[in-house]
Amino acid sequence: MIRVAAAGVGPWDALIREGKARVTTALPFTLGSEVSGTVEQVGAGVTSFQVDDRVYGATNPQFIGAYTECAVASADMVAPAPRSLNDIEAASAPVVAVTAWQMLFEYADATRGQTVLVHGGAGNVGAYAVQLARGAGLRVIATSSARDADFVRDLGAETVVDYKVSKFEDVVSGVDIVLDTVGGDTRTRSAKVLRPGGILVSIVTPFPTTRTVPGIRTAFFLADVTTPRLNALTSLFDRGELKPQVGSVVPLEEARLAHQMLDGAPHARGKIVLSVG
Repeated sequence: MIRVAAAGVGPWDALIREGKARVTTALPFTLGSEVSGTVEQVGAGVTSFQVDDRVYGATNPQFIGAYTECAVASADMVAPAPRSLNDIEAASAPVVAVTAWQMLFEYADATRGQTVLVHGGAGNVGAYAVQLARGAGLRVIATSSARDADFVRDLGAETVVDYKVSKFEDVVSGVDIVLDTVGGDTRTRSAKVLRPGGILVSIVTPFPTTRTVPGIRTAFFLADVTTPRLNALTSLFDRGELKPQVGSVVPLEEARLAHQMLDGAPHARGKIVLSVG
């Protein structure tokens, strides 16, 4: 059990609220999956954590139970929190940072010297993907709006394509990897820019089993937050090689407002976080 200091708010929370998620649970339940805080109690058999340990991570495979003062979490889905991050920053990272890590290193099997196109480079997952790719020695191209172009370049993108002005397939070609956080027509057009044998990794919707694109590989997955993955990210945070992207912070009592932000209400660029402690 974690005494929650902060809880991340993500689009998957909205999908769960709306009954549109790939995971289902019976009512009533508490929304939220990303947490940071301190260990209040440990269950029988838990030896990796002790009371008062500062931790971050996700609650459970159902992605629920975090918008609260005390959350019960699976021990294999949390890790010691990065020393370099405060509680708000730590709560902003687990799901989105792990998602970017899995996209790049586990599904795309990225290696130094390759070229990657990151769609939505200013988004929560995209911003981590750009940083991770640059840190791993890849050439990074990203799509974003003109307003976010300088931000994405600062994260490590060599080239930024304004998707509102140019079609990325008109200026990009022969990339090894496309990371898709946008979906729809963007994902469909991405096949055109991949080299033969390249891979398109999406976290938006599964690829139709009846339609394949000759010569390229595709992958779709749902994030799997685990202690080893979090530990790998913690090392990058604490070495200053990865920066959190916190946007609007609101108190737990205003969780409704946070979800209105998910639906388009004005908010700062970056991850929406609930301050609990």
